[in-house]
Amino acid sequence: MNPHSQRATGLVSAITSLWSNARLLRDLTWREISGRYRGSWLGISWSVLQPLLMLAVYTFVFSVVFGAKWSASAVPAGKFDFALFVFVGVLLHAILGEAITRSSTLVVGNANYVKKVIFPLEILPVTVIGAAAFHAVIAIGILLAGVVLLGGGLHWTVLWLPLLVLPLLVLSLGVAWGLAALGVFLRDTAQVTGVLASVLMFMAPVFYPVSALPVEMRGWLYLNPLTFVIEQARAVIFAGQAPDLPMLALFSAISLLVAQGGYWFFQKSRNGFADVL
Repeated sequence: MNPHSQRATGLVSAITSLWSNARLLRDLTWREISGRYRGSWLGISWSVLQPLLMLAVYTFVFSVVFGAKWSASAVPAGKFDFALFVFVGVLLHAILGEAITRSSTLVVGNANYVKKVIFPLEILPVTVIGAAAFHAVIAIGILLAGVVLLGGGLHWTVLWLPLLVLPLLVLSLGVAWGLAALGVFLRDTAQVTGVLASVLMFMAPVFYPVSALPVEMRGWLYLNPLTFVIEQARAVIFAGQAPDLPMLALFSAISLLVAQGGYWFFQKSRNGFADVL
């Protein structure tokens, strides 16, 4: 294999690589997950305990301390609605936030793999998204259990939820590929990503509904990719409404374009990784 040869940049080649390296991808993803809890007494149990503790804190702070209620008229105004609504936004933000904060140091932190010509570097960002998806599934399970216990039951429209999360995972993967490559050449990227993740959280309807903003500002909020997913996820979980299918199709198309752009940039720049590292 010639390390300086032109590499395929299409998503089909990415899928082919992931399929042919499925076992390696599984092992590295599990290492990414378990590595966070290595040395702790409770180990992988923290992946369940952390979202449980988050939900408990949100419930106490927003429903007991602040006595806050969600102002959206399409949902019931129960005592714990605010905490559950916030939890939806936080767990969905965590997927994209994970891609943003972890990916910029991914290749630099695994520099030993760069020298190995046969190692498929493109799967490293996928392991981050795989770990984020693992934690998201657990958090969603806890959220739905909370809705049943605190809200009274689930609507059938909750079955739409995977189709909302999947495009967000694809978009996050594109971001991860792009930032992983950029972080090799521009080390300051790691200093900016934490701030960017925080900005995306507060510029999305995580702690407030879109309706709380002045009408002239709401359009700007939808430039944040999290806004659509969060709003639609709340609709299918709490209001029993099907998602906006044309907008979901558009969001999915944009996610694929972001994934293609991130992968293209990663593949085009990877030949220079070894020279920099």
